[in-house]
Amino acid sequence: MSYNAIRIGVYGLLAVQTRATLADLFGLTVPWPVIALVAIVLVILGGWTGIDVGAKVLGVLLVLETGILLLLAFAVVFQGDASGLDGTSFTADAVSSPGMGAALGFAFAAFVGFASTAIYRREARDPARTVPRATYVAIVGMAVTYCFIVWSVVQAFGSDQAQAAAGEDPVGMFFTAIATYVGPWAATLMSVLIVTSVYAAQLAFHNAINRYAFALAEDGVLPGWFGTTHPRFGSPYRAGLVQSLLAAAVVLGFAVAGADPYTRLLLWVNTPGATGIFVLMLLTALATVVYFLRRNPAAGTRVTVAAGVVSCVLLAIALYVSVDNVELITASSPAVNTVLVGIVPLTLLVGFGLATWLRRRRPATFARIGEGQDAVEPAGVAASPAGAA
Repeated sequence: MSYNAIRIGVYGLLAVQTRATLADLFGLTVPWPVIALVAIVLVILGGWTGIDVGAKVLGVLLVLETGILLLLAFAVVFQGDASGLDGTSFTADAVSSPGMGAALGFAFAAFVGFASTAIYRREARDPARTVPRATYVAIVGMAVTYCFIVWSVVQAFGSDQAQAAAGEDPVGMFFTAIATYVGPWAATLMSVLIVTSVYAAQLAFHNAINRYAFALAEDGVLPGWFGTTHPRFGSPYRAGLVQSLLAAAVVLGFAVAGADPYTRLLLWVNTPGATGIFVLMLLTALATVVYFLRRNPAAGTRVTVAAGVVSCVLLAIALYVSVDNVELITASSPAVNTVLVGIVPLTLLVGFGLATWLRRRRPATFARIGEGQDAVEPAGVAASPAGAA
């Protein structure tokens, strides 16, 4: 549910950015639902043919995107901003200002991809050293880079004007800044890079979700129909077809309702997805504590148990802050927010009920859940769902 929600919601972002890029480069005005549906078709074709968006492709796109953003940041610093560089963003008043909870919730969601380092454990030469090191480097690198870039954009408009500028044009704020301080060509390049990278991320999400469905079908949880691979390409195309039809149905539903692709499709559908990821991380942290205390006490130390406990506390705080400030992210009524957030516990209850039924009625299937994911690797499936995040 979580990864599907994130993937489907991001089609709204892809549609908005592609529409703006087409208008800027070719003067074309294409309805956003058409763009989203075409993107869904392109993603499913990529999944069928076994195209794998690996770490190298995503890495190149990440470097290019980060490079253009750093170019903007340094241009602002060297040219001088709207009213002189300042550190207002880091003062106590700014930290405690209204809306900071929503900002923190959004920032927490931006870090969900750090878990991808552990998924590449089998491919690392010395995973005991490289995986932890890569994890810490990724988190610190993202924190410092994001902080510097966002601060520079605030400076580009002036600390006293940035909030108003973001409210007037939340989608185009960065493009306006880079066009002013670097040049229109940089804004065009940035828009193209966003389109290509979001498509690559969507394809990676698509392949990863297919892998989950394929593995659950192999384990006997989902019908075996989902585990059928393409006779030519070897990809789990039936699972891809189902999730693509689901995405198309959601996109068409928002289009018929006349909803905005960014403030509605992206933010509404991503809300249960991001909340679900928080819950999964919290459960994982809790599982590590239980593992070291009950399942394998010999492997646990005070440091490992304490790390798990601290992680549980911090993730619980992050989850609470995100849910408590969800209305500032979605800009919707309490009823809508209740439904969006309520999807997560409802999904957990359904999953718990299914797991309980399997344990009682089909204990062999229950015991096999998750055991086949490392053994079964369908062709054309991305190694990491979180890496695309």
